[in-house]
Amino acid sequence: MNDSTKPTKAARIPRSKSDNYSSQAIKERQEFLAATTGASLRHISHSSQPNDSLAGNIENPIGVAQVPIGLAGPIKINGEHAQGDFYVPMATTEGTLVASYSRGMRVLSEIGGVKTTVIERFMQRAPVFHFDNALQAREFGMWVDAHLDEIRSAAQATTSVGKLSHIEQYGVARMRFLRFNYTTGDAAGQNMCGKATFSACEWIKQNYPNPLRYTLSGAIDTDKKHSHINTLHSRGARVVAEAVLPNAVMQEVMHIDTKSLFAARQVSNVGGMLAGTTNNGLHAANGLAAIFIATGQDAANIAESQAGIVYVDLLDNGDLYWSITLPSVIVASYGGGTGLATQRECLEILDCYGEGKALKLAEICAATVLAGELSLASAVLAGHWVESHDRLGRNRP
Repeated sequence: MNDSTKPTKAARIPRSKSDNYSSQAIKERQEFLAATTGASLRHISHSSQPNDSLAGNIENPIGVAQVPIGLAGPIKINGEHAQGDFYVPMATTEGTLVASYSRGMRVLSEIGGVKTTVIERFMQRAPVFHFDNALQAREFGMWVDAHLDEIRSAAQATTSVGKLSHIEQYGVARMRFLRFNYTTGDAAGQNMCGKATFSACEWIKQNYPNPLRYTLSGAIDTDKKHSHINTLHSRGARVVAEAVLPNAVMQEVMHIDTKSLFAARQVSNVGGMLAGTTNNGLHAANGLAAIFIATGQDAANIAESQAGIVYVDLLDNGDLYWSITLPSVIVASYGGGTGLATQRECLEILDCYGEGKALKLAEICAATVLAGELSLASAVLAGHWVESHDRLGRNRP
């Protein structure tokens, strides 16, 4: 191959070995991009947060993405952890979204609020152990049950926050899948659980009477993807939001009666079954993504968090009981991206920053989702859906 046919190497991104988060290092990357691509970074380059606060959250920073934040509410919540009226910051570029959620919040507040309950909250890591045959795998599972206390001690030695609650077991062929379930305080806890489970697996390997090998993740912990096991056993917080909707209020505010809403839910259930959806509701991901982005949650966790089960019941007096169960709301009030400048401010708007606030945030998320479900369902039936998007969601000349 002569020099003229050799592939050219693309220029490497500028990095600083001493401090990759310094103003100079960031400026060099900005200038590199401008020279290499011709793109203007006039807006990306403007940030109000200290550069050194980015370490641990991003690599090779060049600036910030400025997503608009709207304010929805107030919504009255009658929860175990979230109690009172809340104004919810929502980061989105979708016109009508904030207005729609605010409309649902108005109805829920007028009827006395939405009740929220956290059923349970766990984070998982799920190693798989390999054997010569199924009998060996089954016997190993019995040994794990008999040594749970020692395994728990080995796992919890790596963290002052995480606590190993229980281990699910699944036998397949000559493998034994173990799904470790932890409580993680106010952190989402994926990394915490990975480190703790690795320590537990090493203890098992050293103390099991026969040689064995394992893979730290056997894929049933389901990071960043939905799975039916989450719907059954929970990942993150399992939260229920519920309310009884008076027929008179629904007709006055939403211009739709509860009987029509109930009938539409039956259609949605059939459609959801046909499509094989992970949520028989309408758009939980919309509200959750907007809150996640505003408050510094891991946005990829929407893949799991958006799953939901809507259940409704038309009461004898014509009122409508409406609930949504979100089995895997993965949120944190501390750690990760929650401490960054704008994200922390949004959490402070909700009084959800810091220790002891993660369950409160999960309840606010569930209440917000219920408001959005109620608003969109009413808009579709009343014929306002297309009109509102056309009026509020158009930013073209």
